[in-house]
Amino acid sequence: MALEIEPSAVNAMLQNGAVLLDVREPDEWAEAHITGAIHIPLGEIARRANELPEAQNIICMCRSGGRSAKAQRSLLQSGRFGEIFNMSGGILRWLEAGLPVERGS
Repeated sequence: MALEIEPSAVNAMLQNGAVLLDVREPDEWAEAHITGAIHIPLGEIARRANELPEAQNIICMCRSGGRSAKAQRSLLQSGRFGEIFNMSGGILRWLEAGLPVERGS
């Protein structure tokens, strides 16, 4: 089952040990990213999933939610992690909500 999370609920999950995974491309990351996120572009997930802590909940995010849904499916298939969430609306909805970002790489 695909789990979704609203941007407004992400900080609470992060404080409880969840990991935020940003699967956007490097230029998108440099434009704006969420503090503390791990950056692994979608095309690199298969070979770099070992960089993610096992048995922890992971929140996948991208620009609008499509690529992060693919990352979510990929990570779910591995069975190595806790629950895997997709952040609804991606960074676009995060920015829309006025939540903070960092700019630059």
